[in-house]
Amino acid sequence: MKKKQQHPGGGGGGADAWPHGAPLGGAPPGPGSWKRRLPLLPFLRFSLRDYGFCMATLLLFCLGSLFYQLSGGPPRFLLDLRQYLGNSTYLDDHGPPPSKVLPFPSQVVYNRVGKCGSRTVVLLLRILSEKHGFNLVTSDIHNKTRLTKNEQMELIKNISTAEQPYLFTRHVHFLNFSRFGGDQPVYINIIRDPVNRFLSNYFFRRFGDWRGEQNHMIRTPSMRQEERYLDINECILENYPECSNPRLFYIIPYFCGQHPRCREPGEWALERAKLNVNENFLLVGILEELEDVLLLLERFLPHYFKGVLSIYKNPEHRKLGNMTVTVKKTVPSPEAVQILYQRMRYEYEFYHYVREQFHLLKRKFGLKSHVSNPPLRPHLFIPTPLETEEPIDDEEQDDEKWLEDIYKR
Repeated sequence: MKKKQQHPGGGGGGADAWPHGAPLGGAPPGPGSWKRRLPLLPFLRFSLRDYGFCMATLLLFCLGSLFYQLSGGPPRFLLDLRQYLGNSTYLDDHGPPPSKVLPFPSQVVYNRVGKCGSRTVVLLLRILSEKHGFNLVTSDIHNKTRLTKNEQMELIKNISTAEQPYLFTRHVHFLNFSRFGGDQPVYINIIRDPVNRFLSNYFFRRFGDWRGEQNHMIRTPSMRQEERYLDINECILENYPECSNPRLFYIIPYFCGQHPRCREPGEWALERAKLNVNENFLLVGILEELEDVLLLLERFLPHYFKGVLSIYKNPEHRKLGNMTVTVKKTVPSPEAVQILYQRMRYEYEFYHYVREQFHLLKRKFGLKSHVSNPPLRPHLFIPTPLETEEPIDDEEQDDEKWLEDIYKR
């Protein structure tokens, strides 16, 4: 009998089981073999064992990623931080801000605002840098806040080449590192009620603090006696330059930046300062609630600020803080205060904005705010013995250097 011709890839008279030809290696294995090839695509063939290995690896990766985020890793932290600070119009139009290496950034800049308690924070940082081993980078230039383009490039270069992790601190308006090709660091800062900041500066320039009886004579040797003893009410009511704009427009430029319009009181500088707070500042606290500021800094930057509150409350630290309180400070009349408030309306709008953001952060961490709504008029904050003061920031003395910081140890 003539045998029935069979197809080369299969038995009997049924359809061809391998329409695209037998797989590499010869004839296909039997129907029950675990090594059967899966013809998903003509050009892609792999075994069940390979498929199982890939799925197991993917499952382990997903479980590890979930565990990492639930344990407080950067993805969860960045998401929470963006929710805390809120979204700005810039974020809505241009996507998320530049990524920061959180929660342990290796580059932190504290461009401290004058007369906002930064003496206390710098003293704490000196102790913390020795305790935690980070590089605290300071500057001998205390009063040059506005920089030329070349000065900006030079300062950014010096900061960026510092040994990491570092925390750089200086009185300087916001610097855009990315504009000059550098990595944008994490910014932190502290502000206070604008009228109180102004009064602190006014009397400190004239009479100094408890660190030395002749401290004020060293800082303002060229000040005439009639100017030194000028009544604060006369200065405000008679519209002396020191008590009017643009000299009163002080806090916002620290957040607006180095653009010339940042020094002009107005909406442009105000909105740009708010934008930079949202995009570049990890935390902007308020001096009136300094303990809560330190608590949040410890939460956000534990490699720098772990244990800061216990150091702050230490009696030895309080002795140092007692020496930095401005002497002969008096309160101006209600009429003068109201005039100041009107002249500083942009400063107060920014202060209230930062204050609301700060209180939102506090609520997220279960810290209660003592004042729920901002006052209609500035509340004159009575300084505690631990409130500290800063060097003078006279515009006429931008090119001069202060004497060596008496706090350097």
